[in-house]
Amino acid sequence: MNRKQILVTGGAGFIGSHIVDELVARGDDVIVLDNLDAAAHAERPDYLNPGAHYIWEDVSDAVNVRRAVDGAEAVCHQAARVGLGVDFADVTDYVADNDTGTAVLLGELFRSGFDGPLVLASSMVVYGEGQYRCGEHGLLRPGPRDEDRLRQGRYDPVCPRCERPLVPDAINEDAQLDPRNVYAATKLHQEHLCKLFGDETGAHVSLLRYHNVYGPRMPRDTPYAGVASIFRSALAAGRAPQVYEDGGQRRDFVHVRDVAHANVLALGAGARGAFNIASGTPKTVGEMAAALAVAFPGAPGPEVTGAWRTGDVRHVVASPCRAAAVLGFRPQVSFADGMEELAAAPLRTPRTS
Repeated sequence: MNRKQILVTGGAGFIGSHIVDELVARGDDVIVLDNLDAAAHAERPDYLNPGAHYIWEDVSDAVNVRRAVDGAEAVCHQAARVGLGVDFADVTDYVADNDTGTAVLLGELFRSGFDGPLVLASSMVVYGEGQYRCGEHGLLRPGPRDEDRLRQGRYDPVCPRCERPLVPDAINEDAQLDPRNVYAATKLHQEHLCKLFGDETGAHVSLLRYHNVYGPRMPRDTPYAGVASIFRSALAAGRAPQVYEDGGQRRDFVHVRDVAHANVLALGAGARGAFNIASGTPKTVGEMAAALAVAFPGAPGPEVTGAWRTGDVRHVVASPCRAAAVLGFRPQVSFADGMEELAAAPLRTPRTS
């Protein structure tokens, strides 16, 4: 394979650093642009790959982005503020980091004459609630959950036409998008901006919709961490993981090394469009908490709290078939092996924790 100069934004972070490792291992020249955001890093991580060149600046800084994109033959855009955050007051930070940062990057790529490939780290949150099947009315997408039902502990959506129970079904990339929180809205806007860039320049743009990514190098328990990290942090501290609702929420937990490999495949495939990056084997949040707890003898088991969050969804499970057919992506790390590894892996401590 020909050696390429590849820019990875957010390449010191959880997913980005694993992408850097794989690109360096195959012989590429890797430039990393990362601002070491305090929400994710207490200090410069000790896992940074010495084979990459690092620019410690923000993706919203046009001058330094211009320096980073100079000579880039491919770009993997991972830099973003993630998670649900604290509350709506986080909106300006999310828009600045995700929307404005992406706009600055794309503007500098356009000025440099870059024509791809470009890979964007998107998310399954752009779907909102997942897809369901009603025995009488077939496939459908329910609207936002009713808060009165949630207070009564009735967490699963029902058919809006007959009010019968619904069965979760795997969602594909052609489903209508329905972001239901600030983070989701910014990820969808990132997708729109990147697609427009591809339309304007002819660049091959791949939008990778990550499902629930977990594994080594996750940040510790913060409002911006994933649920696997939050549970892992609780267990390591001897606390019971607090499982919302009844623990029956279905998600697709996919290992970070599989996600990193999907990015590398997308960089080489020259593919256009959106792709679910998922394991294809959904689990409930309760099952995930229980699997992690097994690895911490003596720690209290998960506690089901019945609590719920506005803007959260019940079930989102995905079909990874398009990623398999177009990118050649097939996850390799099993849920059991991945959870065992996560239980033993050190987590990063952010400065803002």
